[in-house]
Amino acid sequence: MSPEKQSTAKPGPAVVYYGDDFTGATDTLGTAARAGLRALLFLKTPDAARLGHVGPLDVLGIAGAARAMTPDAMQAELRPVATLFRSLGARVLHYKTCSTFDSAPHIGSIGAAVRVLRAAVEQPWTAIVGGQPNLGRYCLFGNLFAAAGSGGEVFRIDRHPTMSRHPVTPMDEADLRLHLAKQGLADVCSVPYTAASRGGEALATALRQALHSPPADAVLFDVADASQLAAIGEVLWARAQASTLLAVGPSSVVDALAMAMAMPAPREENNAASTAHAHAHAGVAPAQGPVLVLAGSLSPVTARQVAAAQSFDIVWLDAQKLAQRDAAALADHADAIARSLALGHNVLACTRSPNASQQGNALDAQALARAGGDLLAKVLATTPLKRIGVAGGDTSSHGVQALDAWALSYVADMGAGASLCRVHSDDARLDGMEVMLKGGQMGAVDVFERLVHGAV
Repeated sequence: MSPEKQSTAKPGPAVVYYGDDFTGATDTLGTAARAGLRALLFLKTPDAARLGHVGPLDVLGIAGAARAMTPDAMQAELRPVATLFRSLGARVLHYKTCSTFDSAPHIGSIGAAVRVLRAAVEQPWTAIVGGQPNLGRYCLFGNLFAAAGSGGEVFRIDRHPTMSRHPVTPMDEADLRLHLAKQGLADVCSVPYTAASRGGEALATALRQALHSPPADAVLFDVADASQLAAIGEVLWARAQASTLLAVGPSSVVDALAMAMAMPAPREENNAASTAHAHAHAGVAPAQGPVLVLAGSLSPVTARQVAAAQSFDIVWLDAQKLAQRDAAALADHADAIARSLALGHNVLACTRSPNASQQGNALDAQALARAGGDLLAKVLATTPLKRIGVAGGDTSSHGVQALDAWALSYVADMGAGASLCRVHSDDARLDGMEVMLKGGQMGAVDVFERLVHGAV
């Protein structure tokens, strides 16, 4: 883009995205930053004053918890996002889902989100990107496949050892067209990966056919290989230039779009997004001071990561009592964690005790996640830290919401869908703290050790 065109361009982000949980939202933030885009993740819908403070952005994210909400609650949550999108003049509104698409008609309904957000865009159809190969997620002829852990065996999603048995939204249907039909998206047409593999022109032709014979409300794009994202991005970005577009799916939506968007020229702004842009490919430095990790996930992947964490004092949390909002248990756990941190020890506070696998399905997952947020806030109120980690999608969402912070910017890649971010807060005790949020299925086996010792 020439300086003349750059100076006359309307300010504002090209892409606005809403993450349906905080861990996924930070993955998209990292995807944008590593692609060279100026990106910032707000922890609630920002007002004009806050937007004026942060400076120009290419990608504006909003972290939410819609994945754990009822359809009525999702409407209230997403209407301000639709209003903000229209006011900013962005081209693509991205509803960021989990890469496993786990959702249900009554909780985290992707169909409910589309019904709210579609009114904010000009195009009458919705683009759905079905895979994220860098996380081992693939969509072939409309069916979703996912690896079990980083580099693990790939399963059809309805046979996945964890996602098929998710305690809240079990994935019992692999065909995403049928899965989404249960949520009210009845006319989803699939464009096979064979079209994208032939390039942007072939994919554009396939899309035109999908939209007109018969007309589709939504188009699901297969993704069998990361190389196909370039064609998808080319086609979606071209469509978005003509009229605004709603896109649904994991971080691969922004990954695809970034390949087609014009990269911003270097600038000298001194703000959170441009600082993150400048350090987008930096490694992870060793922690300065003790590290606290709150592991609220009960997944086998997180269990292996806990077992590999050799640099931590382990504090086993009474998940049953926390889920029941037992104030005495909360206080006791917070005191135990604070005492170890005061000695300079790293602490891993974990809900997966040896008998947790038998208890997991009986627990109120949302109550446990909220209690985890309360625990994190209680510890940080008395023991300021430079770096923390949170494992578990719902635990991460409630944990960050419990803090007095307004945004996150990208610091570094922790590997396999986990990003290290910087907290932006008006509270000096929290501002600048680094936080890693990761879903239960995400991260390398040694991700907690990397948080302490750093990684190249």
